[in-house]
Amino acid sequence: MTSSILNADLHCHSVVSDGTLTPEQLAARAKANGVELWALTDHDEVGGQDRALAAAHANGMKYLTGTEISVTFANKTVHIVGLGFDAHDEQLQTGLHRTRGGRSERAQEMSDGLAKVGIHGAFDGALKYAGNHKLISRTHFARFLVETGVCQDTNEVFRRFLTEGNPGFVPHRWASLKDAVQWIVQAKGMAVIAHPARYGFTPNEEFALFTEFKNHGGQGVEVVTGSHTPAEYVTYADMAKEFDLFASRGSDFHSPLESRIDLGTLPWLPGQLTPVWEALADRVQ
Repeated sequence: MTSSILNADLHCHSVVSDGTLTPEQLAARAKANGVELWALTDHDEVGGQDRALAAAHANGMKYLTGTEISVTFANKTVHIVGLGFDAHDEQLQTGLHRTRGGRSERAQEMSDGLAKVGIHGAFDGALKYAGNHKLISRTHFARFLVETGVCQDTNEVFRRFLTEGNPGFVPHRWASLKDAVQWIVQAKGMAVIAHPARYGFTPNEEFALFTEFKNHGGQGVEVVTGSHTPAEYVTYADMAKEFDLFASRGSDFHSPLESRIDLGTLPWLPGQLTPVWEALADRVQ
């Protein structure tokens, strides 16, 4: 399983965090779209890993454990995907639990901000969409605002209400980059920078992110992912080579109605890169 021509989808979300499908439904969807190697990467959570592994095997797919950890870097939220780790590692689970802390308080503050502009009941409304109430997030608020007709789609919600400077935005202090990478690495996994084009960093900030990530033991970067353009595939293929990182591929699928791209439908990784699954061959289940 060393070719870059492999239908691997190593980034998606279930109801255990902010997706709308169960791990079992995601596995069936991935299989239907030709996925051969799959990972479920719920936000700051590994509670769906045993179900995802069983569902992958039931559908004839290979599996890598996964999570997506929120970190604060240069005053922005950055996501670090972990792959191929021991999902039952106590230090990793403790770190993720600590990172999840404060989400409910933050969500109540978001609801209070929305109430000030005439949108009431947002906390309870968002909670209906949260399969895991400890992981209530902006995405759940977005779904409530679409349901109630305040906005036409979740992109409009984020643009008008849930980004910096708007009524429902509340910052949150996440894990440090060092902590997130080291939790993954000490659990025998690989840390991967998720969708790097999304952060809007200056070239100097991005160079600092990649440098610090590598210094802490990070080994991979998502090159082909749902929010990247073809030009950005090239940019981050070059970054992978510059920093000697393994390349990952993942749709970042959340929902059939919301996601930019479906599970298993991404372009192939550029052939000159070394895929993460080659380095993690002994962790594929």
